[in-house]
Amino acid sequence: MSWLTRLQHRWNAKNSWQVIAILLTFICTGFTVLLLKKPILLFLFGSDIPLWAKVVYYILILPVYNLFLLGYGFLFGQFSFFIQFEKRFVNRIISGFKKKIN
Repeated sequence: MSWLTRLQHRWNAKNSWQVIAILLTFICTGFTVLLLKKPILLFLFGSDIPLWAKVVYYILILPVYNLFLLGYGFLFGQFSFFIQFEKRFVNRIISGFKKKIN
């Protein structure tokens, strides 16, 4: 079984092209977040960017990443897959908090 077929089964994709569209969505989202980092931090801090600012950026970029994921998912015709993906992601975070509280 090839990696493409394994992903197709894991994600319940209809065909290999849908898997490729999902992968392209992840790629574009990752590159967008990566390309935004330097201009944002340079704008806020100038050329001397403190380490704490980079750490805070990675913490705060998570909701923005999820929005980009939905946007690119829409552009690649995979919005329904990514809205379900986001719901599972949020449910895992919430259940993790509930376990820590109890």
